[in-house]
Amino acid sequence: MTDQPTTTEPTPGGGAPAGSGLSPRKRQQISRAVQYVVLAAVVVFLALSIEWAELGKNFARLDVAEKTLPELFTIALKNTIIYSVGGFVFAFLLGLLFALMRMSSVRPYRWIAIAYIEIFRGLPALLIFLLILFLPLALSGFQVPGGTYGEGILGLTIVGSAYMAETLRAGLQAVPKGQMEAARSLGMSYTRAMISIVIPQAVRIVIPPTTNQFVSLLKDSSLVLFLGVSGDYVELTKFGNDMASTHANATPILVVGVTYLLVTIPLGYLASRLEKRQAKGR
Repeated sequence: MTDQPTTTEPTPGGGAPAGSGLSPRKRQQISRAVQYVVLAAVVVFLALSIEWAELGKNFARLDVAEKTLPELFTIALKNTIIYSVGGFVFAFLLGLLFALMRMSSVRPYRWIAIAYIEIFRGLPALLIFLLILFLPLALSGFQVPGGTYGEGILGLTIVGSAYMAETLRAGLQAVPKGQMEAARSLGMSYTRAMISIVIPQAVRIVIPPTTNQFVSLLKDSSLVLFLGVSGDYVELTKFGNDMASTHANATPILVVGVTYLLVTIPLGYLASRLEKRQAKGR
């Protein structure tokens, strides 16, 4: 004799099935209450476990923080912006070139662009900076124009251009083909139509993602310290590390972290606003 499957009939009005005792709304309230209790327990555990006095002594000493001024802004932040903006500008131009090459009807151009993009997107950014460091040894007599600034900007250009090329290619492909056809029908050459009509529209399309890429380059500028920069060429991370070693205290690193956030959070907010504005315009 086999057991017969039992079914539970829903109650009228979508309430709890007979026998469960709890409605879905009640179960949701209980689940949420449990999550709040777990979160509160974790917070209390951490608050009681952390030695706040020791933490403040090692990470938040006001006298050590004051010693980072004014060089924190006049040298470290200034150099971080120089490396980042320089790397972004050249990465944009190089990325645009490789985006156009990848869309070219000439196969060798496409192959070169694909090889460049795949290689430098696949390599760690740190490895690229180390390769630049040893470039003069590999190419005897070769010096990167611009000295230390040039080496930092070159590293960020290579890191950023591979990603920028794909972003710009997506932007170029998003421009309706009718724009090019209309420009050609007015007598424009292909090159002029690209420069005057298509590329400006593609740039407007990719402004939000390129803003995010600038934020990424800003953070990647910390890798410049592996080029052995010192003195007036240090960026934020190198500056914080040197100051922390000098004072045997982690407060300068915390100060540098806050300085990064003062720049990256507004930029991230700006990128988010631009994305929402573009989404509304579609």
